[in-house]
Amino acid sequence: MPETVKTRIPARMDRLPWSGWHWLVVLGLGTVWILDGLEVTIVGAIASRLSEEDALGISEYQVAVGGTFYILGAATGALGFGYLTDRLGRKKLFLASLGLYLVATIATGFTWSAYSFWIFRFFTGLGIGGEYAAINSAIDELIPARARGWVDLAINGSYWLGAAFGAALSGVLLDKDLFGADLGWRLAFFLGAILAVAIMLVRRHVPESPRWLMIHYRNDEAEQLVGEIEEEVSRRTGQTLSEVGPDDEIEIRQRHSTGFVEIARTLFRDYKRRSILGFTLLATQAFVYNAVIFTFSLILTNVFDVDSGVAGLYLIPFGIANFLGALLLGRLFDTVGRRIMISSTYFIAAVVLAVLAALLAGGSLGLTGYMVLLCIAFFVASAAASAGYLTVSETFPLEIRAMAIAFFYAISTGIGGAVGPLLFGKLLGGDDPTGVAVGYWIAAGLMALAAIVEVVLGVDAEQQSLEEIAPPLSEET
Repeated sequence: MPETVKTRIPARMDRLPWSGWHWLVVLGLGTVWILDGLEVTIVGAIASRLSEEDALGISEYQVAVGGTFYILGAATGALGFGYLTDRLGRKKLFLASLGLYLVATIATGFTWSAYSFWIFRFFTGLGIGGEYAAINSAIDELIPARARGWVDLAINGSYWLGAAFGAALSGVLLDKDLFGADLGWRLAFFLGAILAVAIMLVRRHVPESPRWLMIHYRNDEAEQLVGEIEEEVSRRTGQTLSEVGPDDEIEIRQRHSTGFVEIARTLFRDYKRRSILGFTLLATQAFVYNAVIFTFSLILTNVFDVDSGVAGLYLIPFGIANFLGALLLGRLFDTVGRRIMISSTYFIAAVVLAVLAALLAGGSLGLTGYMVLLCIAFFVASAAASAGYLTVSETFPLEIRAMAIAFFYAISTGIGGAVGPLLFGKLLGGDDPTGVAVGYWIAAGLMALAAIVEVVLGVDAEQQSLEEIAPPLSEET
């Protein structure tokens, strides 16, 4: 017979003042997105080098297939690790997923053929995909409700720091005067492994989610852990923590796991509107971002005659604009509110993309104007995209939180990662900007659609406890 416990753990975690302990959580869990951005950018930058005979000697098509394997691995990893994260705990899986990434990216640096490259890229994606489920669920359950929006957006937006760093780094590592043709690109992957080791050393000190522990027959351990966190936060801040009253107490019927039938019923019956919302937000941003990123250098070289050797460097201002958007706009998601900010950012991004498309079609846009408008559009779109992950991670019950993140990430990434680049690539058609403009109009239309869906189905989750937004399935009422 399942045991029932009464607990105030969620309220105790949410009332904690911000402290160095929370920065430990952010550094230990959040910095992995820098690795993801670094991975994707580096592979795009070294694609032409891998096809050279004195390097790996595989074709550019085979390099592109490696990207498909990476996306397939990420989708598979998200689903597999997502299910295990809800079943076995956040900490075990965010250590395992990072460990898998570490081994796989080192192996990629020792690639000797197209087939080995594909296999290692799949396993690298497997680890990164697992991170999305394990990390987003853990962060939401450890960060106070009043700062959850800003922290989530800033962390997800840090992907673009990795992208900008990767773009800058590629220029150095691919310089044959500094590194041999078959050495520089390998060092890029080894660098990712070094960063992963540093993250792992910090991550070891991040605790398991007390919210997960309280449900899985480990409530005494959860109570002890929260007490230790409270002592540390109080010591670091010099503040005496306020008492949590009986009104903040919830009663939980503990469980070992949640079955697939209950997961499906919760997602598609009990939370159907939120499922539609989550899928729309994530699929839209995945389509737009993958379409733009995978054809970024092609547009610069074909439409604006930028030399292919320096095209990747334009990702530096693009990446910085994306990161600053998520960082600077993030606080408004906790104050102005989720529904207003999410719908506004999607809509504003749509308008700027439509203007960009119109100017491209009219032939009145130069390289500088293109980059300025693109950076403005994605300064806003970055906050919108990160808010998609925030929405999914905070609007479903604790027992299936990681699985919900994994499911919507896998489906949206699979669709956006496949359709977006293929469609944009088809529309490029040489140096005629009209085809590119059509692609941006489609992207603008999808972003506008997501804005409308957010207005209709959005959840006003700002400043609320996770348990208020979506009561645990195990809660006794």
